[in-house]
Amino acid sequence: MLFRSVTVLRDGKWIGEQAVSDLDEDRIIEMMVGRRLEEQYPRLVRELGPVSLQVKDLAGPGVRGVSFSLRQGEILGFSGLMGSGRTELMKLIYGASPISAGQVTVDGHALVPRSPADGLAAGIAYISEDRKGDGLVLELSVRENMSLCALGEFIRGGKIDGKAERQAVSDYVRLFNIKTPSQDQLIKLLSGGNQQKVAIAKGLLTRPKVLILDEPTRGVDVGAKKEIYQLINQFKKEGMSIILVSSEMPEVLGMSDRILVMHEGRISAEFNTREANQEKLMAAAVGKQWQAEQEAAQ
Repeated sequence: MLFRSVTVLRDGKWIGEQAVSDLDEDRIIEMMVGRRLEEQYPRLVRELGPVSLQVKDLAGPGVRGVSFSLRQGEILGFSGLMGSGRTELMKLIYGASPISAGQVTVDGHALVPRSPADGLAAGIAYISEDRKGDGLVLELSVRENMSLCALGEFIRGGKIDGKAERQAVSDYVRLFNIKTPSQDQLIKLLSGGNQQKVAIAKGLLTRPKVLILDEPTRGVDVGAKKEIYQLINQFKKEGMSIILVSSEMPEVLGMSDRILVMHEGRISAEFNTREANQEKLMAAAVGKQWQAEQEAAQ
């Protein structure tokens, strides 16, 4: 059954109703967020720095011999179907899963991450695709969630400096435009988009060299997506190395400097943004390019 009209609600208020024939995607987005989104994916071009993360022949649960590098100020996109090994690879790099072979190097220093604490200590922050299951503690407040991984930054004389902690959280609430009555609000009472901003801020408070964003805009509205993209570009501008894992091909194509596609635990293709398109990403995601290379090598 086809819909004849669309009704839009925003912040609990009726915004309007229009016939489907009179609407396009841009107009619906404008009604939903209350402003026109001139550019959905605001690409930032900057000169890249030296290699910050080097992964060589990495293997573990769901991952088979993956190698790649990541430079300072670069957004490296990871595409592929669900179950292709993208998240599994990120967990190996971060130390959340055991490595069976291969090496991870951060700023030229070899890392053997046996736990997330090792990853954090080396300057790697991982923002999980499952913010409610892995990324946030729903029964804690905004402040407690945001500062959870960075409490060591606020210890003074063996005690947590509550004033410094609150100031740091306040700075990120303002920077990220997080809509919350106070820092003490339970995180579970915030919208999905605001929860995701807290999850990202939680990682940034650890002052990472490498930021891994796994499905950073899943389950958030289009307005919050644009704000998250702008934040990602700000981190890039400051020289942070960023890995963007996403199932949304337009997002990967729109935000990345370079794209790696995974299939069955391997990297099946690499593209720069000039040559990449959705058709090529999908072909690589189902293994076509990797299969062709294997046949040519035989």
